[in-house]
Amino acid sequence: MTTTLGLFGNFGPMEIGIILMVGLLLFGRRLPEVGRGLGKSIVEFKKGLRDVTDELDVVSKEAKSLPKDADAAPKPIEETQSEAATSRSGPVGS
Repeated sequence: MTTTLGLFGNFGPMEIGIILMVGLLLFGRRLPEVGRGLGKSIVEFKKGLRDVTDELDVVSKEAKSLPKDADAAPKPIEETQSEAATSRSGPVGS
């Protein structure tokens, strides 16, 4: 009976075992180094993921603190320009 794994094709348990044994023979002495390197890589990846998550939280909080109603939002440029024009046309010193 063979198991079908998408990554390995139609390798059975015996073939996978042989591949693991050959890998162990080839890389046996370096396995602790490989394990340490893999562990450090995982820690760095999680740290980067945490940094991105924290940054997204900050941006989300900033977006929630923005004004929600129209009165608190900035006015369009045309409206501000017309207000500036009417205030300039009034008498000086009043």
